[in-house]
Amino acid sequence: MSNWDDMRIFLAVARGESLSAAGRDLRMDPATVGRRVSRLEQDIGAPLFAKSPQGYGLTEAGARLVTHAESAEQAFSLANEAVRGRSDGLSGQIRIGAPDGCANFLLPQVCAAISEDNPDLDLQIVALPRVLNLSRREVDMAITVSPPTAGRLVVHKLTDYRLHLAASADYLAEHAPIKNLSDLKGHRIIGYIPDMIFDKELDYLTALGMERVPLASNSVSVQFNWVRTGAGIGVVHDFTMPVAPDLRRVLTDQVNLIRSFYLVRHADDQRLERMNRFAEALSSGIRRELARLEGLA
Repeated sequence: MSNWDDMRIFLAVARGESLSAAGRDLRMDPATVGRRVSRLEQDIGAPLFAKSPQGYGLTEAGARLVTHAESAEQAFSLANEAVRGRSDGLSGQIRIGAPDGCANFLLPQVCAAISEDNPDLDLQIVALPRVLNLSRREVDMAITVSPPTAGRLVVHKLTDYRLHLAASADYLAEHAPIKNLSDLKGHRIIGYIPDMIFDKELDYLTALGMERVPLASNSVSVQFNWVRTGAGIGVVHDFTMPVAPDLRRVLTDQVNLIRSFYLVRHADDQRLERMNRFAEALSSGIRRELARLEGLA
């Protein structure tokens, strides 16, 4: 049977669905990755991937091998921990995925503090306005706004957070007053691109009866900057407001949205002390930072 290095390369191709993606992940030349995959297929005596213009898809044999390869990956990680033993600091690389509001306004401070306490730890934040695939190991753990219901995942609720309608003081001074939700029809609304809302929890405007969104983006940061610079009115996270002191909440007696953040992890990673310690530090850090920022808003 092939060695762990072969399994590592096989998993990278299975998750990246291409030689180039696997090469980037492994820091190897794609041609070398291709040769190693071919050699593995020869050793096993069966094709592991079906090649197409769309990429490398697993064959039936490949799909069966993934389960065993992931078990080997987990065993290797556990063995590594056992040999090293517990140290005072965390080390290695951990990649966190999060929706861009959390990634831009909460995670930088939290991860910087964790990095300060663990100088041998490399942290990577993947800020994407979509759900990241933990099964393909795009990230080591993810923060989501809804708890996933499929896959071998462990989900913990981190905390609730609040959102309000807001606009800049200059915008409010220059436009008609807003006393009721019906008054919003005379204002420029900022929000998500309707057909690119990746989670129903983010569909704020439909619930408020807003059918048209003149300024729309799939990015929270773009929406926030439009609101901050006086382009219109939008739903804003309370934890973002300290960054823009000129923002003013609107209709607080009628619009007070509450959503939640969840920490999502691979089920097998619960056996890794390193990942458990990091998850604990991340969770407590996010709760503290969010409470601090919402208290300033």
